[in-house]
Amino acid sequence: MALEIKQSMKLGQSLVVTPQLQQAIKLLQLSRLELTNLIQKELTENPCLEEEEEESETQRLEAEEESHGEQHEKAKEEDKGHEHAMDEVGNKDGELKEPSNFDWENYVSSYNAPEKGVGRGQDSEDLPSFENTLRKTETLQDYLYWQLGLSNIGGEEHKIAEEIIGNINDDGYLQATLEEMAALLPTTPDKVEAVLKKVQEFDPAGVAARDLKECLLLQCKSLGGDESELVAKVIENHLGDLERHNYKQIAKSLGIPVERVAEIAKFMQQLDPKPGRGHSSEQPQYITPDVHVIKIGNDYVVTLNEDGLPKLNISPLYRRAIMAGETVGAQAKDYIQDKLRQALWLIKSIHQRQRTLYRVTKSIVKFQKEFLDKGTTSLKPMVLKDVAEDIGMHESTISRVTTNKYVHTPRGLFELKYFFNSGLGSSINSDGVAPEVVKEYLQKMVSGESPENPLSDQEITAALKNQYNIDIARRTVAKYREVLGISPSSRRKRHL
Repeated sequence: MALEIKQSMKLGQSLVVTPQLQQAIKLLQLSRLELTNLIQKELTENPCLEEEEEESETQRLEAEEESHGEQHEKAKEEDKGHEHAMDEVGNKDGELKEPSNFDWENYVSSYNAPEKGVGRGQDSEDLPSFENTLRKTETLQDYLYWQLGLSNIGGEEHKIAEEIIGNINDDGYLQATLEEMAALLPTTPDKVEAVLKKVQEFDPAGVAARDLKECLLLQCKSLGGDESELVAKVIENHLGDLERHNYKQIAKSLGIPVERVAEIAKFMQQLDPKPGRGHSSEQPQYITPDVHVIKIGNDYVVTLNEDGLPKLNISPLYRRAIMAGETVGAQAKDYIQDKLRQALWLIKSIHQRQRTLYRVTKSIVKFQKEFLDKGTTSLKPMVLKDVAEDIGMHESTISRVTTNKYVHTPRGLFELKYFFNSGLGSSINSDGVAPEVVKEYLQKMVSGESPENPLSDQEITAALKNQYNIDIARRTVAKYREVLGISPSSRRKRHL
């Protein structure tokens, strides 16, 4: 059978993800900050887009015209006052004379004593407020270099000290070994160690230590006191026992009373395991909620947070250019039409995103009303499918719209993902119990336990089943305990 090429027509249906649909999907999963940056980028690149102003130019001009009459009358009164003042200051011949009621003493004192940060001849009202003044945060390395400049370390030792300070992390620990730094300079490890001892005398105490034990010993040495020698022995030889609160073993080894060991442990609470964190350059990250949930009476109202999000409009200039038709060239018209379509799709996609976010949040509030009323212990297990079926959308859409979105409620600020969790076993609730509820009960149990006999993971598992009818495995309790930052029972136990 011979092969040949033929043309044929076929009618069919297929799903195609258009660029506009891709953009809408992308906007759904963007955080508030990412969306703001995207809008600003589009405003820069697309001439057909413009940001809607709170007050139009026409409204501003009308307001100016209304106030113009009042200002004109005030100006006339001020002119009369100026003429009266000039009559007092000048005579008929145009010569100046001192006004009779002018307080020269206060004028000279205020002129010679300007405000802090204000130069002579400057008006403090023209300067920016203190809230708008930026200040660079001093890092730990900056602080150490400043101390190095004030020290008597010079010559080759100064270069070694700079290398040491450059290898100190934000917690205050030395990251490089003596051999590595000696090979880079180059010099000998003994010289590096000699300079290191000098750098370790800098503030904060314990800086440039190579491990936790050395860091605590340096701080203990700086604190001084009669018991510093005994504390140093505990740090040197019994740091593990101290971590496990095994005071009896420490007392037996050092030949001192257990009460004395407890005093040493209390004294060691003054020591900082991370001496450099006081000079951390990290700035706090502030979260702006995307949605607000406000309680009005017995109901909860969902409102979108539109503050800070630019409101987009189509530029009337380019709209008129398209309508002009004949006066615009074909190439320019195609360009404007393409940018106009992009602008319309972006505005439509943003509106769709906001509507979807509103509907999803409203559905979450409906499911989690008891949590908003009573707190964490009333949080219900909920999955994406529940909200998807409630508002008639796909689970993937719900997943995208809840990513990196935050809601402010009367119970605090939460990520939307916080409300989605599968239920754990419960004998009284067919849907199970949310993991956050278990964590709340676990935290409550540990905070109320006896220091001498802390609850083990198995005992917590049994207590959850007996007191709250929650049936979960011991390894699940251990996992939640680690998430909450709670140490095992062996480390929580205090041997008194």
